Amino acid sequence: MITLEKRPEPSRGWSLATPLLAVILTVLAGGLVFAALGYDPVATIRAIFYEPIFGQNSFYYLPQLLVKAGPLILIANGLAIGFRAGIWNIGAEGQYIMGAIFAAAAGLAFYPSESFLIWPLMITAGAVGGLLWALIPAILRVKFGTNEILVSLMLVYVAENILSSAAVSWLRNPEGMGFPGSRNLSQWDAASNPEIIAGTGMHWGVAAACIAVILAYVLMARHILGFQIRLAGQSPRAAAFSGVNPARLVLICMGVAGLLAGLAGMFEVTGPARKISIDFNVGYGFTAIIVAFLGRLHPIGILLAGLLMGLTYIGGEVAQQSLGLPLAAIQLFQGMLLFFLLAVDVLTHYRPKRTQRAAS
Repeated sequence: MITLEKRPEPSRGWSLATPLLAVILTVLAGGLVFAALGYDPVATIRAIFYEPIFGQNSFYYLPQLLVKAGPLILIANGLAIGFRAGIWNIGAEGQYIMGAIFAAAAGLAFYPSESFLIWPLMITAGAVGGLLWALIPAILRVKFGTNEILVSLMLVYVAENILSSAAVSWLRNPEGMGFPGSRNLSQWDAASNPEIIAGTGMHWGVAAACIAVILAYVLMARHILGFQIRLAGQSPRAAAFSGVNPARLVLICMGVAGLLAGLAGMFEVTGPARKISIDFNVGYGFTAIIVAFLGRLHPIGILLAGLLMGLTYIGGEVAQQSLGLPLAAIQLFQGMLLFFLLAVDVLTHYRPKRTQRAAS
């Protein structure tokens, strides 16, 4: 009989190995799912992981990989800071949406001005929008002891309804012949997200994601606040004895996560999305949770995990175009990654042990 015995300390070896093992299991299980749907599993896996990097059109797909990974890395780094402290912000999708709405509204308020101040104003507004939305569950937890998981998650649906309202009413393009959606921000120089390298599609959101990785690493490895965050997550009682203020930590961690998610929304609405629309949000806030855990809540790991998850987005589009694979199959494939990661991660904290069944 096999039982699980708790390890005295989490296994560092298994902690490093579980993300790779989860990816391998996901590929194997995904292949079986694709085969069950009637698709060649080898061709499908090749389309997802090989074609975007080494295929004939890789010169186009590689920059797009960075564009897809950018918001995931940005959001995941904010979430990971809170997760390390035991603060579970599940509502980054709502904060991402509100950041986009605040940024678009701030810019469109000055349309058609070409002032150079509009772009920094939109960046600030996007950050503030995500920050304020994240502070709602933070303040409710600090003041009333509510569960930040439920409150932040429920606020996602509120944000989605605000998004719909904005797209069909107060941010709707007055020259759009009644169709929902704001003005196209890419056609307005003052509010468009310029490319870092012309013709590649890589915008300043990619640069912001790289900066976030560096700052998150410095915070968690070199700053006293990072030490307090790690201590609060590992031993809340020790953190309390050392003078860590838990309420302050909740506000900081939730606020940073909301700020980065809001920035991701701002860069997305001024870049690839181009405008506020009913279907603006594509699940980046939820997918970033997978990225955070796949990267072991470490900034460098999150960078690699974000690139991997971005690859599944780009590869999924390649598989849809070349093989006719349905979008739902790609979403299932991404979801399996989190499932296997959580399943295999058990071995980090527990070791299998053979025991003899007691005689009856």
